[in-house]
Amino acid sequence: MTTYVCGHRNPDTDAIVAAISYANLCNMLGDNNCVPVRLGHLNDETAFLLKRFGFQPPAKISSVRTQIRDVEFDRPPMLAASVPVSHAWKMLQESPNLSLLPIINEDETLFGLVTGTSIAENDMRSIQTPVVQDVPVFNVLSALEGHILNREEDMFDTISGEVTIALPGCGDPLKGAGKNSVVLCGNQPEVVEKALEIKVNCIILCQSDLGEKYRGYASETCIISTPLDAWRAVRLLYLSTPVNRIAQTEDILCFHLDDYLDDVRELVLKNRHRSYPILNSMGQVVGTLSRYHLLQPRRKRIVLVDHNELGQSVAGLDQAELVAIIDHHRLADVQTGYPVFMRNEPVGSTNTIIATMFQENGLMPGEKLAGLMAAAIVSDTVMFKSPTTTARDRRMAERLARIAGLDLDKLGQEVFSASSMDKTADVLLKTDMKEFHLGEHYVIISQITTMDSAAMLSRRGELLAEMKEVRDSRKADMVLLMITDVLREGTDLLFQGEEEVIRQAFDLREIEENHAFIPGLVSRKKQMVPALTQLWG
Repeated sequence: MTTYVCGHRNPDTDAIVAAISYANLCNMLGDNNCVPVRLGHLNDETAFLLKRFGFQPPAKISSVRTQIRDVEFDRPPMLAASVPVSHAWKMLQESPNLSLLPIINEDETLFGLVTGTSIAENDMRSIQTPVVQDVPVFNVLSALEGHILNREEDMFDTISGEVTIALPGCGDPLKGAGKNSVVLCGNQPEVVEKALEIKVNCIILCQSDLGEKYRGYASETCIISTPLDAWRAVRLLYLSTPVNRIAQTEDILCFHLDDYLDDVRELVLKNRHRSYPILNSMGQVVGTLSRYHLLQPRRKRIVLVDHNELGQSVAGLDQAELVAIIDHHRLADVQTGYPVFMRNEPVGSTNTIIATMFQENGLMPGEKLAGLMAAAIVSDTVMFKSPTTTARDRRMAERLARIAGLDLDKLGQEVFSASSMDKTADVLLKTDMKEFHLGEHYVIISQITTMDSAAMLSRRGELLAEMKEVRDSRKADMVLLMITDVLREGTDLLFQGEEEVIRQAFDLREIEENHAFIPGLVSRKKQMVPALTQLWG
């Protein structure tokens, strides 16, 4: 079963690389179904580094709510529209738990559905109306285990007509028969001759010795020999009709693999069908869903890296099976009803923890992965200038850089030169945005790390306008943007909210137009959030 490893929403480099590196570690240890995923768009820095070290971006997901694809649904045979009804009946009899069979087109899309009930109804109709219409000859021969006696030049494609069983006895056994008739008989040469004389559409010889007499016979009437008795032959004749003739093709309730189980359950409860077809994204049938499949669905397995806060995590986490948490932030509000593996350490980067886990298991990441992990540590510690940085961060980054054959200083310059300025204020603000609930206050904090804060501050007006829009739309108490300059080792702080809060939290004297430069402030989690928490209690 797949285990998804994901960082927080609006992921930074540490979150994306942690998902990749932890999934790689798990797979090396034998969990071969561990897959890194992401919850948001890649920022320029992360996209550059993934390309730089030859990694594809993890697939993006929006939710881990239980879906149809997580259910152990049935995978019944998919029948072609031309298959005889008899074959469909055989399939249903061999699998008593199946309540329906999907009928598919040549491209495997859904044509219709056939059930045991629809087959029985068709059989009952044949008693009231003993007629077959344009039934393919091959279907008839297959159902009756028969063969055609006519000469090879006589070609027959379909069989049609009112069905008559010519029983020996009193009266005329072919009374009412004509060109549009199908006659079943036994060792009755006089019946066969008369049927040929009136040119009925088809003669079916049941357990008859007359086969040799009419072998190679030239006639407009199709002559078929079968080893079955007349009663079984006539029943199977009706069942040789193509299954698409009796399939339900309208008002079919279908579900898709990506449908959420909560939504599906509501629809199923409103309907009384026993099963429902399941389609993939191309409309092709992949299985059927029954009510009992909804009782104990499998939940998605998920590992959280670089966060443990619901507000920053994937939607539907309460429906998933949380396997592990690897993080270096404060403990927040993610809860489980069962024990999980959790590793939370006071270091500057989640990748430092994961690199340690590689080391503890006697493993070494590959050259490219080592380089990517080193870059993530450099990014999250702001070239080791963040107050969250520990000696272990530096040691691990240096070790990974040696494996990758990189110079850390040059790598740092690459990391912080990757950000692009040619983006809208909305994108710049939301690329690395996190939400925090501090006491009774709701705060949104974004961060941009750069080596040229002056260029970013030239757009202060549009950034502040966008921040006001976010504050109003989300009803936040405060929206903050940290423009952290690696070279200046400080942060230009833009804010929308009460100026006095910023003044008191950071003991500032000079604040100009919702902007202040705060030397030494580089960490959102270690400096910004604690300062506001202490002020608000």
